Amino acid sequence: MNQRLRLAAALSLLALSACGGASNDDGTLQIAVVPKGTTHEFWKSVHAGAEAAARDLGVKVIWKGPIREDDRAEQVQIVENFVVRGVDGIVLMPMDRKALVTPAEEAGGQGIPVVVADSDLDWEGRTSFVATDNRRGGELAGEALVEMMGGEGSVILLRYQEGSASTFEREEGFLAAVGKAAGIEVISSNQYAGATNEGAYQASENLLNSFKDVDGIFCPNESAAFGMLRALQDSGRTDDVAFVGFDASEKLVEALRAGEIDALVLQDPVRMGELSVRACVAAARGEAVEPRIDTGVVVVPSASIDDPSVQALLKPDLSILDE
Repeated sequence: MNQRLRLAAALSLLALSACGGASNDDGTLQIAVVPKGTTHEFWKSVHAGAEAAARDLGVKVIWKGPIREDDRAEQVQIVENFVVRGVDGIVLMPMDRKALVTPAEEAGGQGIPVVVADSDLDWEGRTSFVATDNRRGGELAGEALVEMMGGEGSVILLRYQEGSASTFEREEGFLAAVGKAAGIEVISSNQYAGATNEGAYQASENLLNSFKDVDGIFCPNESAAFGMLRALQDSGRTDDVAFVGFDASEKLVEALRAGEIDALVLQDPVRMGELSVRACVAAARGEAVEPRIDTGVVVVPSASIDDPSVQALLKPDLSILDE
């Protein structure tokens, strides 16, 4: 298809969207859910919550996100395609607080409500922001680490990646909390894990090689925590360092039970997916929506791993995705 035909097709779709959105012939609303990525366990949990809400509300969720959590161009393209398609609402979990503003504005300009979830966007046109209190999550991590270390020692913060609003808030909350302890020295806080497990492993290995006497470590997301876990295991230092991670996966939970990770800060991604879709559907139906919806955050030490409420967060039911 040449460029002129592509433009004509896009304009036709835009005209259709202006005449009533992308609802099915039977009137079923279509809600696009665009996560930062699709491979990490966190996003599978968000997907399960989104599907549960969709079934309860009688709408259709269209789940599509980039494979890599650093592919900003792909996420922008996905949102733009949904705008052209004329969906009835978009739940967007932006990997970059600035790069996704333009496609979000395009959606708003077409009358499509946009609920921003997980990580914030520098855009006041969003319908609602549904997320963890990420700064508080970082503070909880810092407070837990300081307590584990007895208020003394050296600490490493391995950041996630630049532009990610959610993890930036966690990182800043963590630094604020440990900064209150006079006996804690932050010896590295300017290194980034990146979006992949392998990149996180390499960054962690480099940090452990550079700082032989570190006493405590915090990693603000699942992939960074997993990369650091592998590096600590490979260097035989899991017993020597107090380690707090963020989010859960099968490997991280195993390490928490084994004491190789001392605590995990847990969000409720299933609830995040559910509440995001509910807010988006309400907006699409012309109902009032709260501008900020907090989905909760807790810190879980290894000793509390078998608490039933903790197990529900560590091992969410994802069976709905197989139905």
